[in-house]
Amino acid sequence: MKKKLMWLGGIVILVILVAFVFGFLFLGSVVKAGVEQVGPIVTKVPVKLEGAALSVFNGSGELKGFELGNPEGYKTPNAIKVGTVAVSVSPGSVFKDKVVIHSVRVEGPEITYETSLKENNLSKILANVQAMAGANQSPASPGGKGKKLQVDEFVISGGKIHLSATMLGGKSATLPLPEIRLSGMGQGPEGITPVEMTEKALGEIGRAHV
Repeated sequence: MKKKLMWLGGIVILVILVAFVFGFLFLGSVVKAGVEQVGPIVTKVPVKLEGAALSVFNGSGELKGFELGNPEGYKTPNAIKVGTVAVSVSPGSVFKDKVVIHSVRVEGPEITYETSLKENNLSKILANVQAMAGANQSPASPGGKGKKLQVDEFVISGGKIHLSATMLGGKSATLPLPEIRLSGMGQGPEGITPVEMTEKALGEIGRAHV
């Protein structure tokens, strides 16, 4: 069970990191619009954001009230809700081919794992993102080169996971989500794309908790 919880928690990385980084690249007052625009392209489900704060000068930013919807046919209100996401980026790198992210800290995520007879909501979202990876294009600029990334530290803490079954009409049981801490992704000269980095993170989580 712990291995599965860690794997499911890794999907938070998949969704939040891709959406937030590309939202951050829009800068200024349109970060919220950037996240809500890019998130659905990557995940094929609705994405909402309550608010965003950003300092261009020191590269720090924060998201509040991030919510990822469910694929069609699922009964629970959403797949992922996050209280706050804090990020620290090297400001000068934002305008280069490789964006250097010093840290991403996700506080209080709530993940809903809803299963039906054939599949579950999170595996469906993961399949949507992997389909984009197979298309070999950036969500920020389809068909283009796209940004490469480096993430020095990624931490998810204080999380919960709600287990639900579609046939039960969305009723769920709640368990704590173990802390997830990853580091040193994309530190080579070529960096890594957001989708590639997410897949790498999921693999590392699986190997670490066999």
